[in-house]
Amino acid sequence: MTRRGAYGGCGRHLVKVVILAGGFGTRLAEETDLKPKPMVEIGERPILWHVMKHYRSYGHREFLIALGYRGEIVKRYFVEEHVLAGDMTIDAAGRRIEQTTIGREDWIVHLLDTGERTNTGGRVRRLADRLQDGTFFATYGDGVSNVDLDRLLRFHRSHGLAATVTAVRPPARFGSLTFDGDLVREFTEKPQIGEGWINGGFFVLEPEVLRYIDGDESSLELDALERLASERQLAAFRHEGFWQCMDTLRDKRLLERLWSAERPPWKVWR
Repeated sequence: MTRRGAYGGCGRHLVKVVILAGGFGTRLAEETDLKPKPMVEIGERPILWHVMKHYRSYGHREFLIALGYRGEIVKRYFVEEHVLAGDMTIDAAGRRIEQTTIGREDWIVHLLDTGERTNTGGRVRRLADRLQDGTFFATYGDGVSNVDLDRLLRFHRSHGLAATVTAVRPPARFGSLTFDGDLVREFTEKPQIGEGWINGGFFVLEPEVLRYIDGDESSLELDALERLASERQLAAFRHEGFWQCMDTLRDKRLLERLWSAERPPWKVWR
């Protein structure tokens, strides 16, 4: 019996994962002046790493990272992680460096420049030649969730449509007040219940979606997904569990607090 979220897994069909990691992150300017938003750290690891670990925990290990703003920072991170992970022996006299153990991660990462100002759809379109061989995941490099990727993929395939978006209920950005006359009956910082569903990323897409993207200026959301919805080719997988993007410093601090807790809600890996 295979544990849900375990590596590999019982005939599971593995698919490629596209991660959009090229935006400027202007609402997080204090952190993104010198680095792209996916490289902002949560618990001393880039949030991009957290996103990748989630997919890897379901067995998916081939990633196409669509780079843009400060893409060299992302490349440097993965190069250093690969070269410096594990133990090494340096033979100074023989001018030789040998890695004696390897690091923990076994993923395959394609770091692909997709233009500094390319829109989300354009970034996916630039990867088209690598995405023609079947279903693929796509998501943003700045949001984490505990969405069950096995269920998501089964849901997508059961509907036979071109695309599936994971729908989430956003957590409240402000605490709520309940009144009793002029007195506050209840003050809470808990997420509000009953807010509308929004696009939470964690897409499953078929190669035909690429035909809905014209060029670098195309938005994956406003151009491709809106057209797919109008043609009844876009399914919504409703995720009631944890989801949180990192748009602001407030979001980052929240994720830091959650990561420091005993059981971070998006950490489904061991």
